[in-house]
Amino acid sequence: MTWAFERRLAYCLLAGTCLVTPVRAQQAEWLAQDPGAVTLDQISVESATGRPEPQGGVTVGYLTKQTRSATKTATPVLDIPQSITVVPKEQILDQNYQNLTEQLRFVPGLVPAQGEGNRDQVVIRGQNTSADFYINGIRDDVQYFRDLYNIQRIEVLKGPDSLIFGRGGGGGIINRVLKEADGFRVREIVAGGGQFGDKRLAVDIGDRLSDTAFVRLNGMVEDSGTYRQFGDLRRYGINPTATFLIDPQTTLKLSYEFFHDDRFPDRGIPSQFGRPYRYRQNTRTFFGNPTVNHTKVDANIATVQLDHLFESGVEMHSQLRIADYDRYYVNTLPGGAVNAAGTAVTITGYRNDTTRTNYFSQNDFTYRFSTGDVKHTLLGGFELGYQEGTAFRQSLFFGSNLAPNITVNPLRPLTFAPVFLRNNGTTDANSRYDLGLAALYAQDQVDITDWLQLVGGLRWDHFDFSSTDRRTLVTNNRVDDPISPRAGLVLKPLPNLALYTSYSVSYLPSSGDQIGVFTPGLVIAKPEQFENTEVGVKYDVNPRFQVTAAAYSLDRYNQRLADPNNPGFFILSGKTHTEGVEIGANGYVTDWWQVAGGYSFTDARIASATSATIVAGNRVGLVPFNAFTLWNKFDVTPDFSVGVGVLSYAHTFATSDNTVRLPGYTRFDLGLFYQITESVRAQVNIENLFDRRYIATADNNNNITPGAPRTIRAQVVARF
Repeated sequence: MTWAFERRLAYCLLAGTCLVTPVRAQQAEWLAQDPGAVTLDQISVESATGRPEPQGGVTVGYLTKQTRSATKTATPVLDIPQSITVVPKEQILDQNYQNLTEQLRFVPGLVPAQGEGNRDQVVIRGQNTSADFYINGIRDDVQYFRDLYNIQRIEVLKGPDSLIFGRGGGGGIINRVLKEADGFRVREIVAGGGQFGDKRLAVDIGDRLSDTAFVRLNGMVEDSGTYRQFGDLRRYGINPTATFLIDPQTTLKLSYEFFHDDRFPDRGIPSQFGRPYRYRQNTRTFFGNPTVNHTKVDANIATVQLDHLFESGVEMHSQLRIADYDRYYVNTLPGGAVNAAGTAVTITGYRNDTTRTNYFSQNDFTYRFSTGDVKHTLLGGFELGYQEGTAFRQSLFFGSNLAPNITVNPLRPLTFAPVFLRNNGTTDANSRYDLGLAALYAQDQVDITDWLQLVGGLRWDHFDFSSTDRRTLVTNNRVDDPISPRAGLVLKPLPNLALYTSYSVSYLPSSGDQIGVFTPGLVIAKPEQFENTEVGVKYDVNPRFQVTAAAYSLDRYNQRLADPNNPGFFILSGKTHTEGVEIGANGYVTDWWQVAGGYSFTDARIASATSATIVAGNRVGLVPFNAFTLWNKFDVTPDFSVGVGVLSYAHTFATSDNTVRLPGYTRFDLGLFYQITESVRAQVNIENLFDRRYIATADNNNNITPGAPRTIRAQVVARF
């Protein structure tokens, strides 16, 4: 530690112009007793425009200026050669959306997918995924709806990035950063309600037990309906955390979450004549048997994090997580299009049960040194993991004759015929599986000069996946050892302006987005590969406002095409190609005007057929050419603010066969905020202000979700 830094630290602490977490303040007190024990990077003192946050973040308003997720080191966003959008807690609170995918609509290059009405699913840069979700950088890949009650910020990193996150992540990843016990006194209650029986309560309580022991508790309970017929959900979660400052060089953090979600899964409406069936009249209409549909998840997630600074100057960041998930869903749904006469549509259904236990250990080691005038931030690490679980599916049969589907009149699409569930022994899964993984990675961030930086690294992954059919006891196994490179260059002609270019690769094992059943055809299939080349610019217009732009080319190889001569096997000739431009803006345009959002142009095409109907030249499903989403917050007076959101999407196709067209739309949202007292704020949010009828998303050509009508919600935020 230098004398200049000691003087800076002492001055800002005395003057009150710095924001230092109590964790860092305690380390600062230790510094006085043992100078040199902790470096500048461990103290991470920031100016009054930003506050240090979990996982190396620094946020002011809607702008996050620093994160560790993209590089595993605390790095300014300006210096990261990758497109990143961060949704901070303040934005989440202001917009008051009810689920993760809705909250991500203001991320350029990302569009929500239906997820069969029972899980989070998104399309990032033309890549559809239900597995690329993380918590503090560790996989959270089971399919379920996640809540935001315990989240400090959501980070969306775009482009393949196996170096940091391992398998998958072809279009990007979504990382939720948890709130943590940081020593600040926190007392926050958020109570809300609204249309369709919406009722929700969340609490956030934190304090210090001593100068070296901090605790925090986040909890939530919700009992709500939805705009869809029969729609309802009940969920609750609790997440206690603790931080212990063991000594000046060592910090231990503990977290445990129990989360329960119980709801009515809804697959939407069918199509007719290549478009959604009477969607303006079917905003609420359910197709199927409402007595059958149900989905539930119980998640137990425990994490231990240990940070230590060795005498050599090496910093260790180690996380151990054990997560257990018990989940199922059973649903009825439109099984095809409405016939030409408009008199018939089929209803089908099934049940899917998934149990999974994840064990992950991530260990990062960072060392900063110089070779002459060149500065290095060298990262090395390893990851070990084991995932095990079961996959069990049952087909649904109707009536006394056990028909695989039933026909209803689309004008009266409910059925209450008796239903029976049965594992059919052929196409229905009944397997147990396990995946062992190990990874080694290394990265160097090189500051050649103040205006030229390089980032480069490699990751080696070892995947050993086995699946055993519980009926035949036949086991299928495959081992893969992909190597993923990453390289980037940052050129800074001005301290607040960065030009960058990057190249990255990612792999998706042949088991697919979700591990589970492993067939003989998949055993011999090579992993899919993603390659991304990107150029971009990031500009800090002022310390609290950043604009970004990126242009990229993304190729996806080895997509499977069914082999017509060998049923159950594949020809790995499928390919998609995506080219796009993304423009983002976050932060304070003026002292009274904040923005978050941007524009994306995405041309995602099938470059080589992946099925008999998904052929070269087709557009990738659910990807609009043009999307513009922007949230504005205007501080009219010191106590009263107005939020205005605009979401505008060009038309898309429900799937990549391009037979069902989903119309484009523009929607406006409104927020009104009033600071009643210094510690109490009231707000009203109106989603779809002008009650526009539109199609929000889809899962396939006949599972299409109409958008919500005008929806009014109110909440009170009390801090004391």
